[in-house]
Amino acid sequence: MTKQEKIQVVEYLSSEFKQASALIVCDYKGLRVSQLEALRDASRKVGIKVQVVKNTLASVAMKNAEYPDLELKDTNIFLWAQDQIDLSKVVCKFADANKEYFSIKVGLFDRQVVDINHIVSISKLPSKDELLGMLLSVWMGPARYFVTGLDNLRKQKEEN
Repeated sequence: MTKQEKIQVVEYLSSEFKQASALIVCDYKGLRVSQLEALRDASRKVGIKVQVVKNTLASVAMKNAEYPDLELKDTNIFLWAQDQIDLSKVVCKFADANKEYFSIKVGLFDRQVVDINHIVSISKLPSKDELLGMLLSVWMGPARYFVTGLDNLRKQKEEN
């Protein structure tokens, strides 16, 4: 990789990391290409970006994006997105399916370092769409009960 290509990668990653509200660093040593492609496909569907980056380039990009300094070692794959819950769900699901080759190292949510337990607990929360569905169900409850009551009243009057 030439110096100019490295500069472009760092600039791209810096801008991406600045825009992301969540970033997770994972170890993927021993993962097959087909498994890695499955991770990328699952991530792409929910707007998560995935990239394998050299540790030195990633460190510079994270510093430019004003992230806390992480000691990046070994093989790392970076996943980032706007939605912390979707990112956590995809990463934890993939980590459970590929325990022997894929592990979560560290996460950064809103530029704060979080540990694996925090990421796992966030992955168990309902997604934004699920929360909206729950909220709509609660809002529709009184109207549903009112209509059911009117229908029961109509049936009662028809019987008399």
